[in-house]
Amino acid sequence: MNLAPLTRLAENTVAATRKELPAALQTASSGVPVTFQDWPSEDILGDEFEPDILGLFVGPPHGAPSDESQGLPPQILLFIGNLWAFAEEDREVFLDEVRLTYLHELGHYFGWDEDEVAERGLE
Repeated sequence: MNLAPLTRLAENTVAATRKELPAALQTASSGVPVTFQDWPSEDILGDEFEPDILGLFVGPPHGAPSDESQGLPPQILLFIGNLWAFAEEDREVFLDEVRLTYLHELGHYFGWDEDEVAERGLE
């Protein structure tokens, strides 16, 4: 499956979602790049994550010191193949899930745990 067209849709969805954020969050969100990958690698999955993971925030959260020697710099990873499979190949569901997954991982960038992400409706 060629995921390039889906990646372009996901990139556009993330860009539009960023524009909808409150001004303070827009500015802060610009500090964390979004990387679009076809599938999660074995290195990313390790023993901690399931192969069907939709997205992941890696690196230190916003405001924390960044020491790249300790691991990856802050970034949001979105896994296009898994998002498409989760959406059962439905374009509208895919776009909605890209938006929601991006917001969820952005919440982790801001240092919010799973409960705080859920409280803000980002689950």
